[in-house]
Amino acid sequence: MGLTDIKKELKKLDKDKLIDLVTDLYKKNKSVKEFFDFYVNPDERQLFEKYRDKVFEAFYPKRGYNYKLKDAKQAISDFKKLGTSTDFLADLMLFYVETGVKFTNDFGDINETFYKSLATTFVDSLTLMSKENLLDKFEDRVGKVVDDTSGIGWGFHDYLVQVWVDFYPTDDDEDYEDNNNEIKEKGKIIKLGGQ
Repeated sequence: MGLTDIKKELKKLDKDKLIDLVTDLYKKNKSVKEFFDFYVNPDERQLFEKYRDKVFEAFYPKRGYNYKLKDAKQAISDFKKLGTSTDFLADLMLFYVETGVKFTNDFGDINETFYKSLATTFVDSLTLMSKENLLDKFEDRVGKVVDDTSGIGWGFHDYLVQVWVDFYPTDDDEDYEDNNNEIKEKGKIIKLGGQ
């Protein structure tokens, strides 16, 4: 059934039936409840904090020791679907990368898949920031992420440095690029780990 069919069926319902249907959805579906709660009371800061906690818990669960990148990425995706501001979305995406870097520095090198996920989100967040003119707002945090990766393997630090240079160019960047044998395409992960 397509959206057109759904609209057609909903138009057949009187106001009370439609209210009953929405109320039933609200009670039975967690994401619908969250959507309507945000629609009625659009407190972006509170919602952001809730999703930031979900991202953090995916790396540092209250129970057990296994990180779950899938849960963190899902939290970002769900947050985006709620129609929040790009400022908060960029912040949450960068927080994902910051938390992954902190996790690595706390527990040691992870694996290439882990770093590719962080690198992809790093590029996506900077691309969003650039598009929305937010790069200046996040510059200090982005620089700290890059600095905090200096001891991390798999070519992760080198890749983040190049991405950082692409989005925050300075006069010294030409010297860096001239000395770098493997220039990477902007916004595209060529490979990590030198494999």
